[in-house]
Amino acid sequence: MKERSERHRERRQGSESAGELPTAKAEDVEFSAEQADEEDRIAQRRAAEADRRAADCEGE
Repeated sequence: MKERSERHRERRQGSESAGELPTAKAEDVEFSAEQADEEDRIAQRRAAEADRRAADCEGE
């Protein structure tokens, strides 16, 4: 059985040989209040709360 690192390396090499570029999991997007639904507003509140927690941890 192949080791995890070996499988990962093979997958990574396979994508590089196909000419694919790595993609980010998260993107910055512009928030539009006019187009926002309830899930968007919840996500915006959660992100703001997370930013506050992160800022509090940096001050410790």
